[in-house]
Amino acid sequence: MKKQMMRFLIVLLSVMFVFAATGFAGVIQQDGKVFISDRTGEQWDITQAVSIGFDPAGFEFGLGRTAFTPLDDSQLQDASGGISGRLRILGVPGETETKAFAVGKLRGHEIANSSIDDQPIAAAY
Repeated sequence: MKKQMMRFLIVLLSVMFVFAATGFAGVIQQDGKVFISDRTGEQWDITQAVSIGFDPAGFEFGLGRTAFTPLDDSQLQDASGGISGRLRILGVPGETETKAFAVGKLRGHEIANSSIDDQPIAAAY
C-alpha cells in the first residue's frame, strides 16, 4: 500500500511540475495575428512564421527575455593573433567584414549581440 501511495505521489508531482513549467505559455490568435506568450507573459509575434507553414504549437515558448545575459561588443575583443587551430568558433560573414565568436565564450551566455557592416546581429550557440 505504501509503494502504491509513493508511486501516486511521484506521478502527481511530475504532472504538477510539467503543468507549472508550461502552464504560463501559450498560443494566442488575435486580430489576424498569431502570438506566443513566454513564461514571463511577454508576447512574441510569430504571424510570419505561421504564414509559411510553421506550427505555432511546435514553438518553444521560452524562459523570457532576461533568462540569459547576452555578450555585447564591449565584452568581446579582437584576437586576430595567436589563436589555437583547435578553437571552436561560430563564424559570421558580412559584405566587408567577418566576425568569429569563440564557442567557449558563448557557452555561458548563449548569445552575443554585435554588428557586421553596420547591421545588428545576434550570434547564438
